[in-house]
Amino acid sequence: MPTTIQLRVRATPRARSASLRRRPDGSLNARVTQPPTDGRANRALIELLAESLDLRRGDISIERGNRGRDKTIAVSTSNPASLLAALDRLETMT
Repeated sequence: MPTTIQLRVRATPRARSASLRRRPDGSLNARVTQPPTDGRANRALIELLAESLDLRRGDISIERGNRGRDKTIAVSTSNPASLLAALDRLETMT
C-alpha cells in the first residue's frame, strides 16, 4: 500500500543548470533550467525530482504552489525508507 510523503521545495526557474540540494531546514532547493511559462518549470521540477530520487514521474504531484516558488510536493511511494535514504544522499546547502 503506497504511502504519501510531503516535501517542501523552493524552486528556481531559468537556472544555468539543474540541481537538487537539501536546505539546512530539511526542505529542498531545486534549480531548473526551464522558464515558469505554461507549466514548463513545474514539469522540469517533477522530472528533476523523479530522476534525483529514483521515482516515477507519475508518483510525484504538486499539491500547493503551482504558481509560486515555494511548493508542497506529494510523493506516493511503496518504499518510504528508500525515498528517505535518497533524500539523505542529497548534498546539503551551507
